[in-house]
Amino acid sequence: MTHMVRDPDFEARIRASFATQKFMATLGARLERVAPGEVTIALPFRADLTQQNGFLHAGVVTSVVDSACGYAALSVMEPGADVLSVEFKVNFLAPAQGSEFLAVGRVVRAGRTLVVVSGELLAGGTVVALMQGTMIARFDSPTV
Repeated sequence: MTHMVRDPDFEARIRASFATQKFMATLGARLERVAPGEVTIALPFRADLTQQNGFLHAGVVTSVVDSACGYAALSVMEPGADVLSVEFKVNFLAPAQGSEFLAVGRVVRAGRTLVVVSGELLAGGTVVALMQGTMIARFDSPTV
């Protein structure tokens, strides 16, 4: 699906924003791919991010997919916009196990203020989790 790009510098803006995300840095997440309406974030497995059965914790899964979806939404927003999650739902389809995970966020429909997104977390080609959400454009962001 082709998405209208409102900011020709969207990729640089997304990369700069991701670089300020302390939580993603804490998790060891890397911004892999930025395209109009789609963003991929990689996360290597770490034992300290697991739950009691040794699977990647649901909170980590949700956080990484939420960031991928948020940045996918930001890629189609106007210059100067920032993004916040309004709501999301996650379905966990398989235990999150593997050496590396890929979170892919995609824009489903972009309005001027609200963007509907979908995302998934993959482990070795297996879909571990699906997310559907809504992101909102924000124009009064505080400086970091």
